Amino acid sequence: MFTGIIEDLGKVESIKKEGSNIHFTLSSAITNELKIDQSVAHNGVCLTVVAIDGTKYTVTAVDETLKKTNLGEIVLGDVVNLERCLKADGRFDGHMVYGHVDCVAKCVKRDSDGSSTLFSFAFPKEKGIVVEKGSICINGISLTVFNVSDVEFSVAIIPYTLEHTNLKNIIEGSTVNLEFDILGKYISKIVQNNIS
Repeated sequence: MFTGIIEDLGKVESIKKEGSNIHFTLSSAITNELKIDQSVAHNGVCLTVVAIDGTKYTVTAVDETLKKTNLGEIVLGDVVNLERCLKADGRFDGHMVYGHVDCVAKCVKRDSDGSSTLFSFAFPKEKGIVVEKGSICINGISLTVFNVSDVEFSVAIIPYTLEHTNLKNIIEGSTVNLEFDILGKYISKIVQNNIS
């Protein structure tokens, strides 16, 4: 489990295809703290560390993951948001995030109000539920949403978050990974089952 609080940015050093899987090798300041078989969220996608070599480590994304996330669009030199799983004795600063991406969304607007950067994202209506002032995970970042409609929402990003995540590289037309709030997903499922 994760909290959506990004620890570091990882730089993609190598991309190798093997059948329908892709092996990503990244460099990061936290590599020396990683272990083989450890779960690390990459742009909000939970992936397992399969190899470590000095300051670089490798994870593998399977076909199902590549189809549902933006990881298949990554190219050499890209940076991804990284978060290790929550320690049992750690603070819970974001919200409950599982690293299981629900869908991708497209950035439809990027603007600034002078003190923060505003992003609007469009998402497939049938993929999830978003509520005003609720939580969402975008590329692994725990954020609060506003201006919510059935197919679009906005977020306001403070300068610190913009500087220390890959949101700084998001422009209109970019895709991001979305994980909807788990509580909302459970409630939605219960309501659907009771209606059926």
